[in-house]
Amino acid sequence: MTSLRKNVLTWPLASLLSGVSMLVVGIALLSVAIGAQAGYAKYSALVTGMIMSAYFAGFVYGSYACPALIRRVGYIRAFAVMASVASALPVLHAVWTNPWFWGLLRFVTGLCIVGLYMVIESWLNVVADRESRGKVFAAYMAVSGVSMALGQWLILVGDRFGFVPFALVSVLFSFALIPTTMTTIREPRQAEAPSMNLLTLFVISPIGFIAALGSGLINGTFYSLGNVFGDGVGFSDNRTAAFMAITILSGAAFQWPVGHLSDRYDRRWILFWICVTSAVLAAVGFYLAREYENFLILLGVLYGALSFAIYGLSVAHTNDLIEPSKVLETTGGLLLLYGIGATIGPTLAGGLMDYIGPEGLMMFFALVLGALAMTVWYYTKRQGRELPVPPHRADYVMMDASSQAVLQMDPRGLAPVEAGEARETPS
Repeated sequence: MTSLRKNVLTWPLASLLSGVSMLVVGIALLSVAIGAQAGYAKYSALVTGMIMSAYFAGFVYGSYACPALIRRVGYIRAFAVMASVASALPVLHAVWTNPWFWGLLRFVTGLCIVGLYMVIESWLNVVADRESRGKVFAAYMAVSGVSMALGQWLILVGDRFGFVPFALVSVLFSFALIPTTMTTIREPRQAEAPSMNLLTLFVISPIGFIAALGSGLINGTFYSLGNVFGDGVGFSDNRTAAFMAITILSGAAFQWPVGHLSDRYDRRWILFWICVTSAVLAAVGFYLAREYENFLILLGVLYGALSFAIYGLSVAHTNDLIEPSKVLETTGGLLLLYGIGATIGPTLAGGLMDYIGPEGLMMFFALVLGALAMTVWYYTKRQGRELPVPPHRADYVMMDASSQAVLQMDPRGLAPVEAGEARETPS
């Protein structure tokens, strides 16, 4: 009976993950298409950055607005509505090329996408029992990372300056609707998303707070303006796609060894050296973009391998300092900080790129990472050389920006709390 049950659960999980894959590929392709066509329309990097920032602003706002819609009409109807709207929006980009109109479309797209994530992740929580939750969580993150990289290559299908990329995104969003709305999984129990006051979060862990914000600044900017950077330094479409995809894939692949090191040693110093090394790599990238741009793809492998681990390290370090019962609300607060950083970053970097050229993107990364490294060093020195080892030290878990619903699958939230146990460790 147990074996049969496991086989029965295989199809719903595969179905949901296929919906995730099509959704993420569509998100990646839409970002690439907008960047390409904004360049063709002679938009400045600042304007393009503001358009891209609107997506993350909608994503953050939708984290609070979408649960109300789901409670009102249910998961399937809410998913159908948001998928239909999200599917229509890419086509509207091709109807009218206007930065204000595109910014509005990006905001609504971000709102719809976070709602779609919430529904899919809530169903994944139903599929994942206590024993398999960690594996389902890992599979979900792996599918998301690979799909984000694959989406970079679809811009090569058809004319990237025409209607085809937007039509492909619309098709992908529509196809993502099929496996999800036809699922036979029972509707999840609706629950309030956990939240934590950001000031309280800063008091608990200033390092985790600032690292999550900084991670949003650099990663959100990379996803938004990486293709604009590639085009600006003279890459062909193929090389730009390769640069983006390889950087994203290396970021996903190297999170495990980085996390393994952080589970054995003081996470603060691991985070510090990763920020320092990433800042140096970004500074080298600033030089290469001006003189030897062909080496940027190799640099992207190294940069992605380190910089994409910063958010996971911030979450793991902060979870070291709290009771297991607070994992969900704490990680939810860090996710909000990531979204805030991702909203601000593309606009700031776009302005810098307008001022000094496309290589300004690498300078932006170097400045943010350098500031982050100094902040981590300051608070680490202030707290002392070694933190006491907490009784329930959290494991490093691969993390990415998603909705709060996925936090229910985080295996760290399943750690038992012993009676009368309390943590009194410095932040």
